[in-house]
Amino acid sequence: MMSWKSLCSVVALTLVPVGPAMAETLESALDAAYQSNPDLASQKTSTEIARETLESARAAGRTSVTLSASAGYESLDSTRAVAFDVGDRPIANASLQATQPIFTSGRISAGIRQAAAGVSAADFQLEAQRQTLFLDAVSAYVNVRRDVEAVSIRENNVEVLIEQARAATDRFEVGVVTRTDVKLAEARLAGTRAALAGAEAALEASRANYVQVIGMAPLALEVPPPPPPLPETIEDAFTIAMDENPDLLAARENVRAAEAAIRVAEGSRGPEISLVGTASAQQTYTENEISLGAGPPISDDNPSDTTLSAVIQARIPLYQGGQLNADVRSANLQRRQAREAVDSIERQVRAGVAQAWYGYAAAVRSIEASEAQVEAAEIAYEGAKEELAVGVRTTLDVLDQEQELFDARLALIDAERDAYVSAHQLLRQMGRLTLDRAGAS
Repeated sequence: MMSWKSLCSVVALTLVPVGPAMAETLESALDAAYQSNPDLASQKTSTEIARETLESARAAGRTSVTLSASAGYESLDSTRAVAFDVGDRPIANASLQATQPIFTSGRISAGIRQAAAGVSAADFQLEAQRQTLFLDAVSAYVNVRRDVEAVSIRENNVEVLIEQARAATDRFEVGVVTRTDVKLAEARLAGTRAALAGAEAALEASRANYVQVIGMAPLALEVPPPPPPLPETIEDAFTIAMDENPDLLAARENVRAAEAAIRVAEGSRGPEISLVGTASAQQTYTENEISLGAGPPISDDNPSDTTLSAVIQARIPLYQGGQLNADVRSANLQRRQAREAVDSIERQVRAGVAQAWYGYAAAVRSIEASEAQVEAAEIAYEGAKEELAVGVRTTLDVLDQEQELFDARLALIDAERDAYVSAHQLLRQMGRLTLDRAGAS
């Protein structure tokens, strides 16, 4: 089997550029997709949300300060024989409280680890989304180029068959061939026109997909650069994929987050100790000292109270109806689910690497075979035309040789497309389909 470096050198799409002088490169298409794709933008927002979640988790361990105030009327009544300050009067109070967690049974630190793992998972998911977008963009790009070339080949096929049908008619009129030869040529022409219509529909579908992925209509697409170098062996590809595939790395970070979530749930069952500092003031006003529109005046006759305190506050949950224990069990189940997801993704990655590896190898061999087939079919077709002229071959023989030639050309562009996409699929499975690799010239 050829080495992968040799295979990479074989695969460079050779479809001729089509259209006006203004052309688009694969690199510019990838950049346009990266800048405008809404799915990627949504995933970027998810990473920002994960970072804010981390900040929220860190804030839980910092000092919190609360200011509260109230104002209203107080009504005092008494059955004592002698009582002062009875009746309705306005009252106002304000309180400032600062709370610093000292010990939370590991709940806050575990929450920070959980949020940090969530940030890492979101980053890897963003990278996975980015690489998937690049793969979709590469596929959309070469699909348009393939279908443009397929339409060109079929248009040429139609033109050739028009000439064949006209020549068959001319030969029939002079008695060289039979009416059957004419109808064979006309039938083959009709079938080729139907195939051209199908190729044109496929091209329009590829262009629509290009717009969806890239965000703009395709112009004349230039020949893409050769695929980046690939590993020498499939074992190397497996090793790289297990270490660098972003989907797998994100799943492993989800396991870390799930493990930290267990500590958060367990910490909620333990004691918490906080330092609480409070400063409060209360002012009471006598009714006869309130002037309308001026607010209650402050005087020595108005009693006021000021309080300063600093206390150690402990909280121990004793019974919550089974909720805390259920939270712990749920967290353990989520960790098991996250580990099972890792196992599943590892299998998917291995399967994806194998499919891309052998698909690439098969496509490269198909390119070599198709090139040889095209060369042989061209010679056979030219020979059949010459032999038809001297009466050695029939019209059907020429039509069959012509069809074989066009089929070989179509098979060649399909194989070139498949090899190029398979190479990038392998890079995606290995986690190495970056912008510089995908669009490098």
